[in-house]
This record gives sequence, structure tokens and C-alpha cells, in this order.
Amino acid sequence: MKILLAAACAAALAVSAPAGAFSQDAGGMPGAADVARITGGTYKVDPNHTQVAWSVDHMGFSTLFGMFGQPSGKLELDPKNPKAAKLEVEFPMTGLTVTSEKFLNHLKSDEFLDAAKFPTATFRSTSVEPVGQKAKVTGDLTVHGVTKPVTLDVAFHGAGINPMSKAETVGFSGTTNIKRSDFGLGAFVPVVSDDVTITVVGAFEK
Repeated sequence: MKILLAAACAAALAVSAPAGAFSQDAGGMPGAADVARITGGTYKVDPNHTQVAWSVDHMGFSTLFGMFGQPSGKLELDPKNPKAAKLEVEFPMTGLTVTSEKFLNHLKSDEFLDAAKFPTATFRSTSVEPVGQKAKVTGDLTVHGVTKPVTLDVAFHGAGINPMSKAETVGFSGTTNIKRSDFGLGAFVPVVSDDVTITVVGAFEK
């Protein structure tokens, strides 16, 4: 579920990136959805503002939600060559949160994620294909020791100077769907849905 961060690769949107003004816009927000604000280089994942949210159907009665946080990784952007964007992200199983401690312990057990044996999940992009103001970001997702290709639908959220860290910051969001059984996580299918909806929000700084 680490994935997500591919969202960042939407750097593909940076068709041009002059070192334009990074001042606060009229609406008072330091960031704005202006691709001209994106500059090239290597960005680090902002672990406090990058998350992967997931959801599954539970017995047809409700939807269960969870989140992975505290990732590490980097995003390489070249505004002159958006297809060359590269993303590498790693999420620790310790960053998994749900609403119940009992449920959390169950998910981390060897019946599901087996966090003791597989303490991290990773995503490494392999291609970025711009589609208008969005992008298709494909990469290798490794969860539970299993690696499968995944494609994210990514959108650029904004860029600017973070007034707290004083760092150039870019943000993206992305969505995808996977089958958990593909990663050896098929317990209780189909009572708990095999399909997992994933939403990623990523912030990157340099």
C-alpha cells in the first residue's frame, strides 16, 4: 500500500518550470496549482504530509478504512522531460493506523501483513505518461514480500514555498485499485472484498 506516493510522479505535469515567484497567492495559500512553480531536482518525501489511505468492503455492511504514514523516499523531477520523473517511497508497517487497536494487531499479524517478517512496503516508479494536466504513473509495488505492477491516476495539487520549512514544495494526489490476494493477503475473501481502493496524497520538499 506503499504506493501511493507515485502520486508525486505526476511531476509529469511540469512541462515547463521557470524559477517563477513562489510568493503566497491572493487566496492566502503558499501553494498553488501552477505547474510553472515546479522546479527540477531531487525532492524528499515530507513524512508528515504524505499518506496512503485504503478502503475495503466489509461483508457488504460497511466500508473499512486505514492509513499508512511516516514514509521516506525521494522524487526526481525534470520539468524539461516530465516522462523521466522517478519516485521511490518506503512505508513502515509501524505507520499503519486504523480506529481499533484489536483490528490493527490483526492486520499486522501473520494472517495478513505479517509485519514482523515484512516490516516495510515500497513503491518504485517505472514510467510516467502525461495525460493532459494529469499523469499515469506505473511502478512496482512490493507488499508482504510480493512485487506487482501498479498504475496510479495522478493529479498535480500545488507547488510553492512552505512558510514553515522554507523549502520548495510540490504536492500530488493519486488513486488506484489493487486486489489484495495478488499480494498474498487474501484472507476472508470474498466476505471482506478482494478489491482495495487506494488514495494517495504526497508532499515533497527540497
